[in-house]
Amino acid sequence: MKPALLALLLIVSMPAVVYGQPLFSSQHDPVAGERLFADKGCLRCHTIKGVGGKIGPDLGRAERPRTFFDLAAALWNHAPRMAGRMRELGIARPPLTATEAGDITAYLFTLDYFDRPGRPAVGKRVFAEKRCIACHRVGGSGGSVGPPLGEVKMYASPIALAASMWNHGPQMTAAMEAHKIPRPTFTGPELLDLIAYINQASATPARGQLYVLPGRPLDGRRVFYEKRCVVCHQSRERTDEAPPDLAERRAQGSLIDFAAAMWNKAPLMTRAMQSRLDAVPRLRPDEFADLVAYLYSVQYFKQSGDPRRGVITAVNRGCLDCHALYGERGKVASDLTTVAGLDTPAGVLAGLWKHSLIDDPRPPHERRPWPIFSGAEMADLVAYLRTLTKTK
Repeated sequence: MKPALLALLLIVSMPAVVYGQPLFSSQHDPVAGERLFADKGCLRCHTIKGVGGKIGPDLGRAERPRTFFDLAAALWNHAPRMAGRMRELGIARPPLTATEAGDITAYLFTLDYFDRPGRPAVGKRVFAEKRCIACHRVGGSGGSVGPPLGEVKMYASPIALAASMWNHGPQMTAAMEAHKIPRPTFTGPELLDLIAYINQASATPARGQLYVLPGRPLDGRRVFYEKRCVVCHQSRERTDEAPPDLAERRAQGSLIDFAAAMWNKAPLMTRAMQSRLDAVPRLRPDEFADLVAYLYSVQYFKQSGDPRRGVITAVNRGCLDCHALYGERGKVASDLTTVAGLDTPAGVLAGLWKHSLIDDPRPPHERRPWPIFSGAEMADLVAYLRTLTKTK
């Protein structure tokens, strides 16, 4: 049967329901993924943050994928070269469960969740130019209107800084108005440099948790609703006046970008909350960390796949040249309708990982080139494979 005709028949026979990808999954834990990345031997070949081998690409320098499916496509596309090097070096293929595959991809997705170290000398200049020095004392110089920032090194953490700036924002705004000090705005890099200056000039050792690890998305989802963030940030239909959809990619950034945005928009947000809520909610640093993790997870799964496009992709990339469907005979690979574990995107990724390191049993002259997928095509393919599970 010709591929085009097969794709048409499959599309016509598919159920009308389109299974999009979930926007949120609490099972993808970047903290666990970091540990797994080492335990599974990935560091033997790949370098991250200066640690690891030189055989494979430096994943710490690679551009961060935009979604789960961008990362899944990159892993698949790289698989033949990776498998060949592993065979040459006698490295055994590490098995991955669906949970492990999800955790590792979440870790790789959040590699630049944290920022470069700031520059203390530049931060000292920012401290003066932004008039922070008029109210706060650091390193023996500054005003006394606000608390001395050099006493506690908690500001070494962008999360702790963001929480503190949010909780004390209304008081700081009132104090600046009383002393006729223009309220400054900050870019992410400026805040990084300011943190570095405060940290360097602080004589007191750090106290308490710095929250330097990603938060927990499931807890962040709860915070998003309990703290009433959803009251303003729930609309998917954008207008010039509407609050931003926090799931949009352009609203996402690193921790320091998030802290800067929260400070810069605080007056507007405070006025909006005062008109809609009984009180402006306060946030602990751990709640802030969880909230940012939740927003990352929403972005992570924002891309949805279309199973009808996935059928066409499966045919055009030759997947159905080898794989059978619904008991079809004469195929060299497994029947996709009987494969277990295709009910989640991470389960599909684990299956693709296992598949990518299996030799093609056909003679060389019958093999097709290794198929290459974009992130969008991978999302469509995963959506299609999941429909096979749902219709079993």
